[in-house]
Amino acid sequence: MKATYDYLIVGAGLFGAVFAHEATRRGKRCLVIDKRQHTGGNIYCKEVNGIQVHYYGAHIFHTDNRRVWDYVNRLVEFNRFTNSPLASYGGKLYNLPFNMNTFYQLWGVRTPAEARARIEEERARYAHIGEPANLEEQALKLGGRDIYERLIKGYTEKQWGRAATELPAFIIRRLPFRFTFDNNYFNDRYQGIPEGGYNRLIDALLEGSEVRLGTDYFAHREELDRLADTTLFTGCIDEYFEYCFGRLEYRSLRFDHRVLEDTDNFQGNAVVNYTEREVPYTRIIEHKHFAFGTQPSTVITYEYPDDFAPGKEPYYPVNDARNSALYERYRTLADNCVDVLFGGRLAQYTYADMDDTIEAALQLVDRELDRK
Repeated sequence: MKATYDYLIVGAGLFGAVFAHEATRRGKRCLVIDKRQHTGGNIYCKEVNGIQVHYYGAHIFHTDNRRVWDYVNRLVEFNRFTNSPLASYGGKLYNLPFNMNTFYQLWGVRTPAEARARIEEERARYAHIGEPANLEEQALKLGGRDIYERLIKGYTEKQWGRAATELPAFIIRRLPFRFTFDNNYFNDRYQGIPEGGYNRLIDALLEGSEVRLGTDYFAHREELDRLADTTLFTGCIDEYFEYCFGRLEYRSLRFDHRVLEDTDNFQGNAVVNYTEREVPYTRIIEHKHFAFGTQPSTVITYEYPDDFAPGKEPYYPVNDARNSALYERYRTLADNCVDVLFGGRLAQYTYADMDDTIEAALQLVDRELDRK
């Protein structure tokens, strides 16, 4: 019996949507399903009082990949938003990333030479550390105590739910010091946010595909698999294989969205990080600033790190030795699956920026359709 679709795509996030778009454009029939009641995965935006709310945390598109930049701009128009977050510690604000503004705020230094000298002075106090045994030692060795205690320690401990002395050193491979007065967080050449929010990008990508929302793949697995010749799975790889080797670990997030009807500008910036361990949230997002909004009200989101448990959204993989080895066992199973493709951050147990996600999806569809 001939299948109804060429591809069943499990997950209507960015990876699945790009794959669906390219496959549909080449004449393939795609069914895209998602257990949520909306498309877009974690880049979904909800409009509130004319403001596009990044419902699952701030997403700023940035890339050096001209192919990817041209690709998304053929679908939607992007604004000129530049990510310039602030860090709050002890009642003071510091610019991010670490640049001359930050060094002036920390130490009062005014020139790159003064900043370099101060950083070397800070680092020299920890020259006795050979091979760092944990994140704390790594950060002290790279930047000294001032930067570590004010801008790294508390935020990182909240994010990972562990003391910095219990976290592996490789989480901080380097500290990106910039000796210019430039608050642009990303070095990438291209940056912005889709005009009207990310839903417009996802809608354009899914045009021509059939989409079924509120559909749990695992509740109807056999029935859904029979509908298509090939399945693209973008969910958690350990769940696909019924946790046969055990569960992969993640960190999760939770969001407290608040509409401030009588406030037109809450914090004057899209993102402010809170780096003190005692403050339970890691950042406050004010969404209107992503689009230079002038609405009379505003929407803010408190973002809290959270332990992962069944029923919560998995956000960040815990890429320690145990989980990396466990993932490799699942990847071996995936490589031997017939008529099943795996892609996206959950299926590949990785944290991926949006441009990398798009590039990976484009490469997969090229390989898959060339094979056929």
